Amino acid sequence: MSLKTVIFKTIDAIPNNYWNSVNCCTNIYYSPDFLKAFERANTDIEFNYIFILKNNDAIAFANTQIVTIGIETITKNITITSDKVRRAVNNMFCNNEIRVLFCGNVFLSGEYGTFIKDGEDKVETFKAIAKGVRQVTNSTKKLMAVFVKDFKNESLPITNHLEDFDYAAMQVEPNMIITLKPEWQSFEAYTNALKSKYRVKANRADAKSDTLVAQLFSVKDIETHKDALQELYQNTIDNANFNAQILNLDTYVHLKKTFKDQFIVKGYFLNEKLVGFLSAMQNDTNLDAHFIGIDYSKNKEFAIYPRILNDYVRLGIATKSAQINLGRTASEIKSTLGAKPEPLTCYCKHKRYLPNQILKPFIKNVQIKSFKQHAVFK
Repeated sequence: MSLKTVIFKTIDAIPNNYWNSVNCCTNIYYSPDFLKAFERANTDIEFNYIFILKNNDAIAFANTQIVTIGIETITKNITITSDKVRRAVNNMFCNNEIRVLFCGNVFLSGEYGTFIKDGEDKVETFKAIAKGVRQVTNSTKKLMAVFVKDFKNESLPITNHLEDFDYAAMQVEPNMIITLKPEWQSFEAYTNALKSKYRVKANRADAKSDTLVAQLFSVKDIETHKDALQELYQNTIDNANFNAQILNLDTYVHLKKTFKDQFIVKGYFLNEKLVGFLSAMQNDTNLDAHFIGIDYSKNKEFAIYPRILNDYVRLGIATKSAQINLGRTASEIKSTLGAKPEPLTCYCKHKRYLPNQILKPFIKNVQIKSFKQHAVFK
């Protein structure tokens, strides 16, 4: 099977027939409109779009971003056997900012970076994608590391072939998924299915946040409050263990214009001041939580974060979604709403051979932080 790789730097350069041939656009996250919103708003990121062709027909797609991150951002989030090892890793990268190529969407948590057309040889085509990523890597100056991100367990027999390309596999924090039952036609029906202590917890969050005025945002609202949204989002980034890249929320203006009601931004006001927001995308039968923002000085008193989580459930029910993907982080709190972990695996390598051999055993021994999984339903 003779496969050819074609790489584009912008969405606009990609011929329409490539998208039609791969047939990936039924999933919003692979659609050119979605990807273009990120490209237009985040000009400090270098984007690449890889297509695999067979007989001049596109049969696979991968998207990559080259970003600059601090090495401590990575090492502080993972369990390392000793401070000595942590220091050694930080020193290997000169305690510095490093350029990293992500294959997968750096702004999404989940398997949204590679797409192979139905009926194609998945292993051979995935290896062709890996060669395409290597092509981008080799042509990128001052690149230190490569991450191929977020694969579900059922994909691992295919993606583990990345080890042939000298990558090491590592588990990352899971996505937390709530599976909604069709009989939950209202938030009350959902809370009635909870055991008493979890129902009390959900209701208390609503009661404490009752002072907040919630508002669904239009394009104009996002534009009006963009600086406040960006500041609140920055708060959550500063509070999070790991975030590879800061999203420019102009992205949300583009997404709202394009996807209208499918893309949801909801603001929370206290005395007419924005103190929190949530964002979400309706993608087929899933509601996916995107970024949130919180004024942490008001969070405890007004239960902003617990209210946001409750409202994700409300939105999931209102949109008749089968699942709500609450994303990574705060796994235990999300499990108190009935979310269960969906394990995810990433692959990582240093661009240079020798440092990579030193790094591989370390990557293989990375352990994600454990959490208590709550069983919340009756």
